[in-house]
Parts: sequence; structure tokens; C-alpha cells
Amino acid sequence: MIPRVAVAVFCLSAVLLLVGCSSAPAAPAAPAPTAVSAAPPDHVVVVILENKNEADVFREGPYLTSLAASGTSLTDMHAETHPSQPNYLALFSGDTQGVSDDHCPVTSGAPTLASELVAAGYSFAGYSEDLPEAGYTGCRAGDYARKHAPWTDFSTVPAAANLPLSAMPADHASLPTVSFLIPNLCHDMHDCSVAEGDDWLRQNIDGYARWARTHNSLLIVTFDESESSNDRDNHIATLAVGQHVTPGSYTRRTDHYGLLRTLEDLYGLPPLGNSARTTGVTGLWRTDS
Repeated sequence: MIPRVAVAVFCLSAVLLLVGCSSAPAAPAAPAPTAVSAAPPDHVVVVILENKNEADVFREGPYLTSLAASGTSLTDMHAETHPSQPNYLALFSGDTQGVSDDHCPVTSGAPTLASELVAAGYSFAGYSEDLPEAGYTGCRAGDYARKHAPWTDFSTVPAAANLPLSAMPADHASLPTVSFLIPNLCHDMHDCSVAEGDDWLRQNIDGYARWARTHNSLLIVTFDESESSNDRDNHIATLAVGQHVTPGSYTRRTDHYGLLRTLEDLYGLPPLGNSARTTGVTGLWRTDS
């Protein structure tokens, strides 16, 4: 179970941080929020995997293929850049924060999806496989890599929200509003095959995927980038499963900023950075499904 005190500390810390900040310059006018016909999901779990081309994922990953078939597949989804780390920052904060490589540590005081969720009365936690302990700020421990856990890079996200995967509650109803789940360097497919990562996902997220289909909740699985650093198109596999997700395909081009905008629109949050210049994934979450 997630310690309730951890969530409480996160909520209090985020509020204090927001109160203490000076007013930011006015943001450019944002596109209208994506139409959402359902109440927001009670829970969203976002799983981020590594460095594989979409075609390889669905050719070599039977579990992910089955998930895509039971939900929505974003067939024209793209990462922003190579290498990995800027894409994580883009998805979490709406900007690459000036980072163009993989290095550690990165430190930023920018607002994030997490800080905005908490300011709006929701909750957030980031779960990382092989994280040695809650609040750990080291760059590497075994197969854990901080560069893949973007919440650790922001002072606007308290250490109490940085949790090992073992802290993720077995009772899915006890999850925070939004969770990010980061497998280790093997199970996210960075160091291991699609097949090995696919099997790990089947064992570790299928329970939540099944539960989300009947409990007003949402699972999103995406990738940081495609396999080749020379692939400027940077086409990545992304899918969504949940009670109000209609099976099928979303064929309009989008990226991590569009995915962030989708989450922001679901919870009525102000769009961050580059997510303000795009629209969310239309029809991802609806009541008539």
C-alpha cells in the first residue's frame, strides 16, 4: 500500500511550494480543451518503456498486442527527440527543460503534471522498479536509473512521491489519482528484448489493466523514443485501456505533449509549456463506450 502519510506530505509540500512562488508570466493562449464526456478517471497509471520501434513492439510483444486490441492504439504517436531523458521531461512538464542528452542529476523548479494535480486537489506518485528506498535521489542503483524517473528532477515534487515499485498498492482503489510506473532497465526493454519486457508487463500490469476496464480507471503504455537515434520521425507505440476507452485506433499525429495535454484536460489543469500549443487525444475517454 502507498503510505497515506507520503501522499499527505506530497499534497502539503506542493501547496506550500505553490503559495511561495511568484506569479509566472502569462502563457500564450491555449487551444480549447479536448472534449471529455465522462467524469475524469479515478486512477491513471502511465507506464513508460524504452527505445523500441512500434513495428517491433507489436510483432514481438504478444501481451502488448492484446492490450492494444482491447483498447485504443495511437497509431501516429511520436517522441520529441533523441536520446531518452528529454522525452521524459517533455511528458512530465511540457518542456525538455533545456536538456538535450542523458545526464544526472537534472534539477528544475518548473511546474509539472504532479504539482498541478496536487494543487487541484488530486494526488500523484512515481513508482520505479529497483529504487532502493523511498525518496532516493541517486543517479543509479542496480537497474534503476534516475534519468527515467522525471519527477526526481523537480523541486516542485516532494521526495515523498518518489516510491519503489514495491510500494504500489495491491488494492488498485488505493492508488493516487495519477501514477507513473517505470520498470528497470531490463524490463523497460532498454537492456533486454521486447519479449522479456512484454512478459514482465503481463505479470505486473495485467491485474490493473483488467481492473481498470470495470472501475472508471485508465492505463496508458507508451515509449520514450524509437530505437534508432537516426530516426527523425521517432514513431513510438502507445496504447490506452480503461472502462471508458473505446477499442480502436487514434490516427491523428500526436506526441508526448499531446499525451500530457490529454491528462491535463481530463482533470481541468492549465496546460504546461508546449502542451499549451497542442490538443489532447480526442475521444480517448468517453461515457458512451
